[in-house]
This record gives sequence, structure tokens and C-alpha cells, in this order.
Amino acid sequence: MQSLGFDFSAGKLVAGVDEVGRGPLVGNVVAAAVILNPEKPISGLADSKKLSEKKRNQLYAEIKDKALAWCVASASPEEIDEINILHASMLAMKRAVEGLNITPEFVYVDGNRCPDLKCPSEAVVKGDSKIAEISAASILAKVDRDREMELLDKEYPQYGFAKHKGYPTAVHFAALTEHGPLPEHRRSFKPVRELLETK
Repeated sequence: MQSLGFDFSAGKLVAGVDEVGRGPLVGNVVAAAVILNPEKPISGLADSKKLSEKKRNQLYAEIKDKALAWCVASASPEEIDEINILHASMLAMKRAVEGLNITPEFVYVDGNRCPDLKCPSEAVVKGDSKIAEISAASILAKVDRDREMELLDKEYPQYGFAKHKGYPTAVHFAALTEHGPLPEHRRSFKPVRELLETK
């Protein structure tokens, strides 16, 4: 995997950014931005979805410890409902990049489009398995969002959030039908919207 970090020959600080949580029916969409330190390499970086929970948690701590800069940001269910999930994902990524305590000179974005940033950027399809900075960002975003779902599970154990993380599974649909949507549910998402309409 390519790690760009600080390109000393070109003198450029490079960040990677990724988001997690477009598909779930509940909770924030979470993004992270990371600038790695080439003098403190991190082995085992990969697309967060391909790592075990234990490995993600291990790398999460290591990234926060070794990176030159990192930031995790989000967009709320209310924002998702107001501007749609695509724009909310872009907003969360923009917030993550702007929240870095070092301003990057270039940003690699996972996916096929870039948020509106003040510095040059490039979208990289499947970037989380190609560019180390994006992989690191995907791990921070995934761990933070999973932890949010675990907290929500403690508050509303009947929904099973710790297991399905808010994704539209049969267990989630059954809980939604039985107990109704929570304030944290995304009302613009079809299954939630249809349930609210029938009620």
C-alpha cells in the first residue's frame, strides 16, 4: 500500500479522508482525516471493513499515537435528513479535514467525489485499500461510529445496535416495527419514513 505522508522531496503534507455510516438507518455519518508520519510507520493498515474488531481497535490507538495529525468529525441525523446522505457525508469529510491541527497541502478522498476543500484534492475509488492515509482515516471513523452505536445500544438495548450497528438488518426492521423510530433514526431513509407514514 502506498503511504504518502509528508512527501519530503515535493515538500507536501498529504492527508487521507474517509467516511463511515452512509447505509445505516440511525445515527451520525462519521468521517476522519489523517496525516501520517513517515518517521513513525504503522504496519497492517487496510480497509477498516477487512480488519477484525480487535485489530481495528489496536490500529486506532496506534494511529492516534503516531500520526502527525488526525481529526474525527460527523454530520447528524438531522443534517442527513435536511441535505441528504451524500451531502452530509461530504460535510462530515470537510469538517474532518478542516479540524486537523496541521493544514494539509493535498488531500486524498476515498470514493468518486471530493468535498469542497480549501486545498487541492483527488478522489480515489477503493482508496481505503490503496492509500495508507485513507486506510488510517477509515479505521478511525469506523471505530468511532461503532462506539457510538454501542452507546446507543446501552440506551436502547431492544434495538440491537451493538450487533447490527444501525444497518438495515431483519433484527433492526423487527425492532423498528415493534418499538417505532428513535430521535436518532434518519427520517428521510425509506424504511423509517414509510413506518412514520403508516403510524
